[in-house]
Amino acid sequence: MKTVSLLLDKQWYDRYKRISNLNIRSSIYDVTNRCNLRCKGCFFFSSGEHQVEEETDLKKWEDFIDAEKDRGVNLAILIGGEPTLCMDRVEAFYNRLPTYCATNGLIKIDRKNLPDLMVGISLWGGGEDEKILRGRDTFAISSKNYAGDPYAYYLYTITPRQVGRIEPVIKQIADVGLKVHLQLLSNDESVDGFFWQLGELKDLCQEMDEMLDKYPRTVISSKYYHKVITTGLLMERRFGWNECPSVTESLDNRKPQPRRLIHFARWAADLKTVHRCCTSATRDCSTCKDGAAHMSWIMVNKREHLQSTEDLQNWIEVYEMFAKLYSFIPW
Repeated sequence: MKTVSLLLDKQWYDRYKRISNLNIRSSIYDVTNRCNLRCKGCFFFSSGEHQVEEETDLKKWEDFIDAEKDRGVNLAILIGGEPTLCMDRVEAFYNRLPTYCATNGLIKIDRKNLPDLMVGISLWGGGEDEKILRGRDTFAISSKNYAGDPYAYYLYTITPRQVGRIEPVIKQIADVGLKVHLQLLSNDESVDGFFWQLGELKDLCQEMDEMLDKYPRTVISSKYYHKVITTGLLMERRFGWNECPSVTESLDNRKPQPRRLIHFARWAADLKTVHRCCTSATRDCSTCKDGAAHMSWIMVNKREHLQSTEDLQNWIEVYEMFAKLYSFIPW
């Protein structure tokens, strides 16, 4: 293992220094059990994680958020359900912690109250895939709600049916003045026609690389991330339960314990229950394609990337990508 300063020239060392002191401490929060969509493959509903009694007292939410801040959390990742159905809770987080909100984009947030809240808009393939998996073409609505918004981007979940056809989607996103991050469908509800085959993943990796090259101002990604998420391999280790860094700390009984996110937890909307991980306890970890989990897997394994200049540069690019997506550094 070599030292950072020996592996990097000044330009890359400056980039490293910009992210090295961020000390991101994230946790995930189910803001509500309700949603205005019912997507096939949504881990939240397919796992039954919505079956808790939702806390509705705003003061209890505010006290809970204050306690999370005291616990050391400096990034609140809001999911659901659909968080924008409970904007008072979203604002409570925003007013207390650096906050990111995942949304389907059907409801436009009020930028007067949330001027720089980073919003990640879910998109499950092109129009036809959206209709099959989500019941409607959400892009037609979300793109009108957020066109040109500097604090919004699309989280494009690519399906097997999209392989060879992702450029038109990315071009649509570019045309409305937004950015896009790429991840892969995990198909939690085993929808016919949406299972991944090995050859498809290899082709998709190349296609994502091409989109990053062709749309560098639109696609927020990294070729190393593409390789890891499509192969499920990091330094010849395979992603799965024994490797995932995004397991709730109080439920993490793995031995030996892998490198993990410090004090990470995923909280239910009752403010009492914690879920196993950043997705769901019913998902087979060996099939998980969650983008944030794979990014975090790379990030917590910094030491493994001190073998060569290329390895460390790959690690820096992924950390920068994460920091941009969650608004720690500018685009």
